[in-house]
Amino acid sequence: MQMSDRIGRRIKLQDVHILLAVVQAGSMGKAARHLSTSQPNISKSITDLEQELGVRLLDRHRQGVEPTEYGRALLDCGIAVFDELRQGVKNIEFLADPATGEARIGGPPFLTATFACAVVDRLSRRYPRIVVHLTVGPEQDLYRKLSDRNLDVLVTRKFGPIDEHLEFESLFDDSPLLVVAGARSPWARRRRIELAELVNERWALPSPESGMGSLVMEAFRASGLAYPRTTAVADFVEGRMNLLASGRFLTILPPSVLGFSMGRPRCKVLPVELPSAPVSLGIVTLKNRTLSPVARLFIEHARAVAKPRAKRK
Repeated sequence: MQMSDRIGRRIKLQDVHILLAVVQAGSMGKAARHLSTSQPNISKSITDLEQELGVRLLDRHRQGVEPTEYGRALLDCGIAVFDELRQGVKNIEFLADPATGEARIGGPPFLTATFACAVVDRLSRRYPRIVVHLTVGPEQDLYRKLSDRNLDVLVTRKFGPIDEHLEFESLFDDSPLLVVAGARSPWARRRRIELAELVNERWALPSPESGMGSLVMEAFRASGLAYPRTTAVADFVEGRMNLLASGRFLTILPPSVLGFSMGRPRCKVLPVELPSAPVSLGIVTLKNRTLSPVARLFIEHARAVAKPRAKRK
C-alpha cells in the first residue's frame, strides 16, 4: 500500500487538530486543558501521527514543545485542510439559508472606515442578516492574518509587488494625490495655488518611510521641492483629518478618503497640481483558497461600489 493510501486510511483529522492545539499552546498539558481531555490522550495522538508518518513532529524540551521541520510542514497542510472544511460548512449553511453568513475583512483604518464600510452598507441592504467582521491594523499584521487564514479579504492600496502566494485585484486607480486644507483655512479661498507656495506651511503628513509617505516624497521631488518640514507625522489618516479642522494645517490624501466618507468631512481640496504616480486600490486574497459565500459577495459588491471610479480611467 502506498503512503498516500495509508494516510487516507489511518491519519485522523482529530489527531491533526490536536497537533495544531499543542503547537499553539506550547505544551501538551496546556493543550489538554484547552481541549478538555487528558495529557496521555494528547501524547497518544501525537505518537500515533509520528509513527504513521515515520518522522518526529515535535521536539520536547523543559519549556514545552516546538514543531520540527516535518511538524511545520504538516501544520501548514492542516491549517489549509481545516480552513477548507470551515469554508465548506459555510457554503452548506449559505445554501440552506442564503440570507445569512459571515466574512472577515481587513484593511488600513481609514480605508476600512470609508470604502469597506461603503461596501458593507450596500451589501447589507440586500442581505440584512449577514455579518461582516472588519479588522484594522498595520499593513504587515493584516497581510500575516490573511496568510494565516484569519482574514478572508484585504482591502488596501498596492504600493509595490506582493508575495507570490497572494492575489491582488485592482478596482480603480486611487490617484492623483490631493492637497487638502480645512474649510476655515485661508488657502481654501484661493482659486490657484503653486505647490511651492505651501512648502513652509504647517503640514500633517505620513512618515516618509510609509507607502503613502514615499508617494508624497516623490510628488515633491517631481516638483523640484524637498519634503516639507512636517509639524505632525501621522500615518493614520484620522489624526491628519482632525488637525485640518483648526484651519492651520495642510495634508495630502488619496481621492478615496474623501470620496467614500460616510459623512463628508469639513475640508477643501486645494487647486494644486501635485504630480503623482497612479496607485491601485483593490482587494487581496490568498491564492487557491476557497472563500466563503459572504466573502465572495463582498468582493462582488466592492466591484460595484468601485465601478464609477474605475470608469474615470
